Amino acid sequence: MEIGDIERALHKPGKSKSGLAAALGRQPSAVTALLKGERKLKADEVPVIKAYLEMDDGAPLTIPIMGDVGAGSEAHFYDQAQGPFGEIAAPQGSTDETVAVRIKGESLGNMFDGWFAVYDDRREPVTPDLHGQLCVVGLPDGRVLIKKLTPSKSGNGLFHLYGQNGDPILDTPIEWAARVRLITRS
Repeated sequence: MEIGDIERALHKPGKSKSGLAAALGRQPSAVTALLKGERKLKADEVPVIKAYLEMDDGAPLTIPIMGDVGAGSEAHFYDQAQGPFGEIAAPQGSTDETVAVRIKGESLGNMFDGWFAVYDDRREPVTPDLHGQLCVVGLPDGRVLIKKLTPSKSGNGLFHLYGQNGDPILDTPIEWAARVRLITRS
């Protein structure tokens, strides 16, 4: 267990240094000293800390930010070679495949510009369960966008991509798509 893991978990709703100190049966100053690196974490404290902070042994505590994703018709390029560029707290149910991308653009509404879209980075072809869903999609030209996708009526394996604002991108091929699990500020 890393001190950074404890610090990030303390940002969860309802968690605090004083609450952690009480769970450990220590003074709050002991937790402060631990977080500052002034005292070492003791082996018998680890299970108490994990229980109080609701830390799942198998789930990651953070997920990588892989780059920017376009939410407008103007794309912000990123491909497999980009990132990671930091990390954010892992939402509940995250796996080793869970990643985040920073939303750039206003087609989802200007409120979400700069927020993070969280998804499982599997890079698989579009399947029917993704129709009508908000997805991170990879296009053959390298653009990666966040859009609602629907099958094109042309029946040629093409798709329409929609945002809240702006013109849709019609009749476009998609190399891969992943359903957005969560949109979060941090």
